Amino acid sequence: MKDVTQLDEGWTLFHAGARLPARVPGCVHTDLLNAGLIPDPLIGTNENDVAWVGRQEWTYTTTVTTAGTHERTDLVFDGLDTAARISLGGTALGRTRNMHRSHRFDVTALGGELEVHFSSPYQEAAEVLALTGARPNVYPEPFQYIRKMASSFGWDWGPTLPTSGIWRPARLEHWSTARLAQVRPLVTVENGTGRVELRLTVERTAQGAARPLTARAVVAGVEAQAALDGDEAVLVLEVPGADLWWPRGRGEQPLYELDLTLLHDGDALDTWNRRIGFRTVVLDRSPDEHGSGFTLVVNGERLFARGVNWIPDDTLITRVTPERYRTRLTQAAEANVDLVRIWGGGIYENEAFYDICDELGLMVWQDFLFACSAYPEEQPLRGEVEAEARENVVRLMPHPSLVLWNGNNENLWGFRDWGWEPELAGGSWGEGYYLGLLPRIVAELDPTRAYSAGSPWSGSWEHHPNDPDHGTHHSWEVWNRQDYADYRDSIPRFVSEFGWQAPPAHATLRRALPGEDLAPDSPGMLHHQKAEDGNGKLNRGVGRHFDLPEDFDRWHYLTQVVQARAVAAGIEHWRSHWPRCAGTVVWQLNDCWPVSSWAAVDGDGRLKPLYHELRRLYADRLLTVQPGTGGAAPEVALVNQAGEPWLTVVTLRRVGSDGVVTAETEAPVTVGARSVVRLAVPRALLPVEGSAKEFLAVDADGLRAVHFAVPDRAFAYERPAFDLTVEPVEHEGDAVDVVVTAHTLLRDLLLQADRISPAAVADRGLVTLLAGEQVRIRVRGGGAVGADAARAALFCVEPS
Repeated sequence: MKDVTQLDEGWTLFHAGARLPARVPGCVHTDLLNAGLIPDPLIGTNENDVAWVGRQEWTYTTTVTTAGTHERTDLVFDGLDTAARISLGGTALGRTRNMHRSHRFDVTALGGELEVHFSSPYQEAAEVLALTGARPNVYPEPFQYIRKMASSFGWDWGPTLPTSGIWRPARLEHWSTARLAQVRPLVTVENGTGRVELRLTVERTAQGAARPLTARAVVAGVEAQAALDGDEAVLVLEVPGADLWWPRGRGEQPLYELDLTLLHDGDALDTWNRRIGFRTVVLDRSPDEHGSGFTLVVNGERLFARGVNWIPDDTLITRVTPERYRTRLTQAAEANVDLVRIWGGGIYENEAFYDICDELGLMVWQDFLFACSAYPEEQPLRGEVEAEARENVVRLMPHPSLVLWNGNNENLWGFRDWGWEPELAGGSWGEGYYLGLLPRIVAELDPTRAYSAGSPWSGSWEHHPNDPDHGTHHSWEVWNRQDYADYRDSIPRFVSEFGWQAPPAHATLRRALPGEDLAPDSPGMLHHQKAEDGNGKLNRGVGRHFDLPEDFDRWHYLTQVVQARAVAAGIEHWRSHWPRCAGTVVWQLNDCWPVSSWAAVDGDGRLKPLYHELRRLYADRLLTVQPGTGGAAPEVALVNQAGEPWLTVVTLRRVGSDGVVTAETEAPVTVGARSVVRLAVPRALLPVEGSAKEFLAVDADGLRAVHFAVPDRAFAYERPAFDLTVEPVEHEGDAVDVVVTAHTLLRDLLLQADRISPAAVADRGLVTLLAGEQVRIRVRGGGAVGADAARAALFCVEPS
C-alpha cells in the first residue's frame, strides 16, 4: 500500500543570512510576520513598507530521507507560489512556474537537504514578457505573464502583496507496482437512476509494468470491478432511486461516499475517496423574443440564481483555514445565497471550499483564472495553462456543487471596448484559450457540465460581449457614472456582476487604522480605498439622495445606506422580471483585507448592512414597488421563488410625513410557485407627484416596501423621535434586545453594534418603522449593553 510522509515540519526560510522558522503550507510574508521582521501589511499604510518582499528571491529548506522498502518515492507539491527551482541533496529536480497546479518529482534513492528557491514574481514575469512581448492590462502590474493569483498584485479592492512560498501541502509518496494517477467520475442521473462512470489512469513502476491490476469501486452499496487494460480502466456503477442533490432552498443535499481501490493479486496498492452527489445541470441559452437567455436548470427545475462573487478571503491566502471557509460560506447561505462565483483573478480554492458548498447546497460557478487583461498564448504560458486547466477540471469535477465552468473575467469585453485591439496588432490575447483550448478540455474531461467563454459574454461575436439581451452582463456604468435608480433601465438576461461600495464597519476601521482621526480623506482611509475615484463615486452616490455630511460617523452611515439601497434597486428590479432575467451575482460577498469596497462582509468578517439586505432580497418571497412601464403608475411586484403558491393580503397605505395614514386599502393576492405578480398601485394611494410630505408603504406577511416621490434630501422628515430600552434575553448569555419604539417615521434605522463593542453583532440591518411601530434588535457578544451606548450606536435618516 502507498505510504505518505507529510513534509509540514522542519522548514526554514533564508533571510539576511539567517535561517528563520518557516511554515508549510505558508508564504514568505507570514513567515516574516511571525518572526517579527515586518509589520502587519494590512494595517495602516504598512503595505508600502513591505513592498520589497515581493521583489526578493527566497529559499526554503528542510531535510528529507527517502529510504524505504517501496520501489518508488515521489516528492509532491500541491502548490508552489510560483517560480521555483527544486533540488534534493544537490540534485536538481526541476523548475516550476505555476501556482495553480501540483508538481511531482521522482526522488527514489535521493535524500539530504531539500531546497526550494523562489525567484521574485516580478523577475519571472519580466522573463516571460521578454519572450512573448507586451500585452495591455487594466492595472500597472505584470500578472498576465505569470500563472499566479492575479489579485496578489493588487486590485481595485486589494493590496499589492505578491508573495512566494510553499502554499499548499508537500509530501513524499512511497509506492510500488502502480498508483492512481488520475480519477475522473462522470456523475449523471438517468430516469431516476444515479450513474457513475469512473475513468481512471494509473502510473506504474518499471518493476510493475507487466503486473496484472484490478480496480474496485463502491458507492451506495453498489460495487464494480475491472481489470486494467494497460494503464486505464472504466468502471460503471448504477444506483437505482438515488436521492438527488439540490441547491439550497430546493431540497436536500445527500452526498454519497465513492471509494476506489487499486489492487494487485488482491493486495491494495492505492485508494481514492470522494463524496459525490447525483443531479443534472443544464445551461439553457436558447433564443427567445428578448434575445438569448442564460438560465441554470438543475434536476429539470429552472432557477433564478441568487448569487455572490467570491474573491480570495485573505490576500495572504495560506491564512484561510477550513473553519474560515465554513464561516464565510455559512454567512452566504444564511443570506439566502444559492450560487457563489469564484472570480477569475483569484485561485482555484482549496478542497474544503467545495466540500462545504456541497454540504450547504451552494452552487459554484468556477472561473478559469484569467481576469481584466490580454494574456499571451505563446509558450511557456500556453503549456502551463493547459496543464493547470486539465488538473483542476479533474480535481473539482467530483463536487455536485460545481455547476458551471467559465473561461475568464471581462477579457472578451476588454478586447472589444477597452482599446486593446489596436495595441495588440493581431497578436494573441487569450481568445484562443476562451473559445478554443478551455472548451475542448471541458468537453473532453467533464462533459457533464456547461462551459461559458467569459463573463460577460453574449454567446458569440455577433453580439457585443456585454449585450444585456444575450448571455451574461456586467452592470458597472451605474456605480461608475449614474444613480442606482438607473439599474431599472435594462433587463439583462443574467447579471453576473454589479455592485456599490461602502466602507467597512467602524470597529474594523478602528483596528486597521489605529490612532487615526477618521475622515473620508484621512491618509489611512485613502490608502484603504483602491478604486479609481472611489471616494468621489461614494460621495456622488450619497449626494444624489442626501446632503453630504461633514461628520464622519454620519457619512459612514449614509454610505452604508446607499450601498444597501443600490443593490436592492438592482435585485428587486431584475427579480421582478423573472424568467426573462434568470440571475444576479452581486459583487461581492467578501473582502481580503480592511478596505472600502463592494463587499457585504468586510475584511474582519463583520456584516455590513448590505449583508442583511441580501438576506431580504434573496429570500424566496420578495415584495417591492417598481416604476410602471411607459410612465404608468408604480406597481407592487410580489416575487415568489418558493415551490408552493404564496397566498397573502397586501396592505397599501399612503402616509404623511407626520405619520398620519391618509388612505389605506387591502388586496388579497395569490402568487404561483416560481412566479411574479404585478399590481398597479391605485391612484388614490399614490403620493402626489413631487410631494415631499407623503409616501407609500406596502406590507405583506411581514415584508415591507416603501415608495417616496422625491429624494430623501427633499422629503419633509420630522426630527426622529423614539423610545429605546434594553432587555436581557433569557438563556442566551450576554444577549440583549434593543427595543426601539417609533413616535415618528424612522427610515433606514440601523444599530451599528460594533460601536457598542468590537465583538458585538446585531441580528438585523436597516429597518423602516412607521410611527407607533416597534422593532427588537438582538445584540450578542456586546457584554453589558446600556441604553446610552445603544442609543449612541443607533442611526436613521434625518431631515436635511
